Amino acid sequence: MAAARGVDRLSDLPEPILLHILSMLSDAKQVVRTSLLSTRWRFLWVSVPLNLSFRFPYGGNQNDTVAYLASVHRELYYWKSCKKIKSFCIGGLGYDEIYSKDVDLWIHFATKVANVEFFSLSLITASQQNYKFPQFGYKNSSLKQLILNRCQLNPCASVNWSNLGFLSIGFMELTDGAMEKVLSGCPNLECLELKKVWGMQRLVIRSVNMTILIIEEYYDKNHDIWLEIIAPHVKHLEILGLCSQIRIIQRNVSSLHYVVLRFYFDFKVEESNLEKEFCCLKELLHGVAYVEFLELSSWCIKCLSILKLKGWQSPTSSRNLLDLQINEGQLDFPGICSLLQSSLDLETLFIDLHGDSSSDLLLSYTNEGKQIQRFETHNFNNSFPHLKTVKIANLRGLLSENKFLLPLVKYLLKHAIVLEKFVIAVLLFGSDAFPDHAEMTQELLSLPRSSPHISVVISHR
Repeated sequence: MAAARGVDRLSDLPEPILLHILSMLSDAKQVVRTSLLSTRWRFLWVSVPLNLSFRFPYGGNQNDTVAYLASVHRELYYWKSCKKIKSFCIGGLGYDEIYSKDVDLWIHFATKVANVEFFSLSLITASQQNYKFPQFGYKNSSLKQLILNRCQLNPCASVNWSNLGFLSIGFMELTDGAMEKVLSGCPNLECLELKKVWGMQRLVIRSVNMTILIIEEYYDKNHDIWLEIIAPHVKHLEILGLCSQIRIIQRNVSSLHYVVLRFYFDFKVEESNLEKEFCCLKELLHGVAYVEFLELSSWCIKCLSILKLKGWQSPTSSRNLLDLQINEGQLDFPGICSLLQSSLDLETLFIDLHGDSSSDLLLSYTNEGKQIQRFETHNFNNSFPHLKTVKIANLRGLLSENKFLLPLVKYLLKHAIVLEKFVIAVLLFGSDAFPDHAEMTQELLSLPRSSPHISVVISHR
């Protein structure tokens, strides 16, 4: 550390600057090692805000687990002398009831000893034994972010997580009563994330600060149970992955303006359940018809195609931005057109292309392949008076070679009367030839269009 002339310029820096330098080290043990540099540095590490992280080795036996548990306990005893521990993350323990006291100790360290701002606990369970979150853990005013996976929540008294802004709960059964107590004890919660949970029938969120709700894989084996969402102040909603029936009524989510429906249902069921799933999708689309931004998965669009071919039209909407995740297949086209015809206020359209996926089950369910072909040649009279920007991502090859995309592009150019920008992002793989931007631009501009002033942008990645 000392310079050649005996001057230690680094140690002469003010303590706040030294602490900032030490906080940039990613490993807490590296911070401690700096205590050997000089007398000035001996106790400096104690004041550095630390981030502790532990991950149990994958595939270890019980002896390995016990050994790692002991090392975690030694380190926590060592680190408790620190003035500030910002975060504590621990995961990968194959939970068994014999380890419940160990997990209790971690939660006590996080919420009573270190008073961390961010705590993450992710357990692994191979049996029906679930860890029960301890009652003392429901009282803490320091936590700002909390992630709990495979921890059963059942507060007996009121919850007090007064400064919590982000809460993620995953891989567990939840009851309406438990969630009500948890949410009532988080007055400053801004974002709630539920991942692979089940059991609830009503999710009621009254807090005015809660603006983001993310539900990933809400699935209940009882298909007669619907999850009703009542969240009048939530602005951003995402429903992702494999889901059961979720009910959204417009009056219950009146502040929504950004919605992502990137989910799918399980088709490994009898035909009668398919109608129930279509009914759920239709109800969701009615519930979010007024939002400004909507993103839909390819599964949703295929279902919309079937519904369109059966005579159902997407509800009229006021959305101005639409993001469609689509597979390059014939079955998507009616669903896309159904959405566009119900989105006359649309200003921006994003289309994200994916590889073609099998839709044999859907096709066999509709048995209307000839109707799809007739649908593609149908003459639509509606125009898009506000559509100014279209962006297509992940195109492979030339536009003229894409039998699915070309009719859609022609349809957009014909009906978008004020279109200003058309962006195509080409996806390259391995030995794919670099696209000729001038050729693709000319190809696009040579198609019939209603708007005389269109800027074409071709990019690649």
